[in-house]
Amino acid sequence: MARSKIELFNLDSEEGGMFRQLADGMTTTIFPGENAMLSVVRIDPHAMGEMHKHPEEQWGVMLSGSATRYQDDEEFQISKGDIWRTPPNALHTMKAGPDGAVVLDIFSPVRKDYLSPGVGFSATN
Repeated sequence: MARSKIELFNLDSEEGGMFRQLADGMTTTIFPGENAMLSVVRIDPHAMGEMHKHPEEQWGVMLSGSATRYQDDEEFQISKGDIWRTPPNALHTMKAGPDGAVVLDIFSPVRKDYLSPGVGFSATN
């Protein structure tokens, strides 16, 4: 019987992932799979992304820090341990709190515009 290849990564390392500058003070390391994609987003204190949307479902987990989440017409505070869902095509962004933030985003299906290097929240930026 053939053994499957184990793919092991670390949240604090870019090794095995793809780096992307999302905005001033906001970066991500992307780890694509076959049916889902992980993105480890690091946000400097008070940095904010631009409002954007995409057809993929997105889940977020606040690993450290805090932020204000803007989603469609709502605004809510998130802190370490909070989990949220962004439906497909919902407008959204985030502004980090005073200590910055580290967020784990999970996309399904894989965001094709994140499969190649670039800058911004989509391949067209």
